[in-house]
Amino acid sequence: MKFLGWKIKRGYAPRGRTGDAVIKAQTKTTARHLRNGIEIGRREVHNKKVTTAFVNFLVDNLQTETAEWGDFKYHDSGTDNTAEDAANTGLGTPTGIARVTGTQVDGDSTNEYRSVGTITYDGSYAVVEHGLFSQSSGGTLMDRTVFTAINVVNSDQIEFTFDILFSAEA
Repeated sequence: MKFLGWKIKRGYAPRGRTGDAVIKAQTKTTARHLRNGIEIGRREVHNKKVTTAFVNFLVDNLQTETAEWGDFKYHDSGTDNTAEDAANTGLGTPTGIARVTGTQVDGDSTNEYRSVGTITYDGSYAVVEHGLFSQSSGGTLMDRTVFTAINVVNSDQIEFTFDILFSAEA
């Protein structure tokens, strides 16, 4: 079982307690490649990692809420296929195109968060990474996902859909 990207034993309970509920999170990123408004490819990546920075952000906001809590909607992409790591705080090599603001809605259920953002490219790139951030520049990286290359040319678009599903298990 994974907890926000970390593998934990079934039945894990903090500080030696037993019978506590465990919050479980599962992420999925979908990338739709569009050329002239027509879908020419789609990729789905499941069970990727959220970052340690995001987990720390969650804990900090349980203690002192910030206005930034509802701002994890900024999509960015890049060209570095170095494997995801929970310690990531940014993309490996961003394309340099401004982050786009995604929509924020429930996913397929009320305990699933979804953000959808479409990036329009200004040149040719082999896009292999996506990140979801809390600000249009800088900010906290919630999730970095690496996938096989989507080769884009000028004016191509990739519509990224990021989902994170939360559930509680007893």
